[in-house]
Amino acid sequence: MVNILFICTGNICRSPLAEGILRYKLKTVNIPAFIDSCGFESFHEGDPPDSRAQATAFKHGLDISSHRARLFSTEDFDRFDMIYVMDSSHYKNVMKVARKRSDMFKVDFILNLLYPGKNLGVMDPWYHDEKAFEQVYLQLDQVCELISQKLINKTNRL
Repeated sequence: MVNILFICTGNICRSPLAEGILRYKLKTVNIPAFIDSCGFESFHEGDPPDSRAQATAFKHGLDISSHRARLFSTEDFDRFDMIYVMDSSHYKNVMKVARKRSDMFKVDFILNLLYPGKNLGVMDPWYHDEKAFEQVYLQLDQVCELISQKLINKTNRL
């Protein structure tokens, strides 16, 4: 079983969308996985995803309403095989609390899957309208499809 964590700022927009998308994709192909998301801003701890994120997910057949925002903790390095961050501030925050080199190797920018080595950030749609949420959804869907395909290929080789 693979364990994947997505990180954004408040854990109410980008990371719960990525979590929901990947969870759905892996469930449909019977790949066992634990998918989660978290953030760094305590202001939203315990909150459901932003209503615009929920509406966008629902439009694509996903229900992320049961998600509750939580904070990143150093124990996440022990629980997860891969940790994907949405932008450079998240990357810096995760690296600040990394305890050892092996922790650091688990962390990458999510868009490096589409644009290797570019360290590009996923736009934060919270500051924008529903169109921004749709753009972010489509971008995260592309990335989650790549993750899903890699895991399918890995499973088929075993």
